[in-house]
Amino acid sequence: MTDDKTDDRTDAGNESTTIRSWDNYWQHARNSSAYSGGGSTHPAVRDFWHQFFSAARDEFAHPRLVDIASGSGAVADAASATFGASSVQLTCVDVSEAAIAALEERFPDVSGIVADARQIPLPSADFDIVCSQFGIEYAGLDAMAELLRLVAPGGRVALLLHHDGGGIHRQCTASLDAARQLQGANFIGKAGAMFTAGFRMLREGSRDEYEAAVGDLMPAIRALESVMRQHGREVADGAVLKLYTDVREMTARLPNYDEGEVAEWLERMRGEFRAYEGRMASMCEAAIDENTFMTLCSEIEAAGFELLRNEALVNTATGVPLAWTLIAAAHESDKAAIA
Repeated sequence: MTDDKTDDRTDAGNESTTIRSWDNYWQHARNSSAYSGGGSTHPAVRDFWHQFFSAARDEFAHPRLVDIASGSGAVADAASATFGASSVQLTCVDVSEAAIAALEERFPDVSGIVADARQIPLPSADFDIVCSQFGIEYAGLDAMAELLRLVAPGGRVALLLHHDGGGIHRQCTASLDAARQLQGANFIGKAGAMFTAGFRMLREGSRDEYEAAVGDLMPAIRALESVMRQHGREVADGAVLKLYTDVREMTARLPNYDEGEVAEWLERMRGEFRAYEGRMASMCEAAIDENTFMTLCSEIEAAGFELLRNEALVNTATGVPLAWTLIAAAHESDKAAIA
């Protein structure tokens, strides 16, 4: 696989590529349980939302809640489980059409909106709870003002943000490196050439071209084996291992496969790894260091909010931070003045 990026792409082009990467991800997430959702299933993440919504239930019996950069609904799921689906009015906003489509399939009563987090088509001061899990930071921290605009007087903000150097960030960095090494080795392109030669051998009986293609593929195979030794066999959500083992199995049982279907599968894998590389790059770029996080906290206080929690969410099993947590309450008088 070749890297078709160039240094002179416009910001709009980068943004469009990122949206396509997330659309690809959420489209597959609708049809497969193999996608982990970037740490959203970690027990510490689930506990954070359970504790937050349990406490919020004492303040808001029937809250209006909006989740920004919602994905396919991890936060909506947690809110519904705590409040009860009939006791919370849920709105979810995401830039990905595929994410919102998946969310609306899971939660028919949720209002889904496809929109950029920097320009949300919702009224100011209209929500009791405004949330974002590994989302608002992708739009840039200047989008935080747009998120805060939605909070009603006395309302709550709850955020989980990517932690630069944290456990999830480290996994994303390893996955990004694995995807780039796979592309650099042109594994998919060379596998395609081998399969083409193999099917020709089955039809015509000549082995020379096939054996040459196998020899050409071997350095790429060794490159993938090196990636898995370096980062572990489950790097990139296990996608590198699956591609590696699928190609080996198909090679061993080539007469059982259709040439056109194999070519179509390889092209799909090429597109998926391009999209995966884009998604991992955006996740790594979105991670926030401690100085930036503390500056963000100060800006939120200056906007008329009281910080209730602003610290790292730590994986107690390893002692490694997973995310930044931020919970804030809008002052009644200050928020009324801002609104």
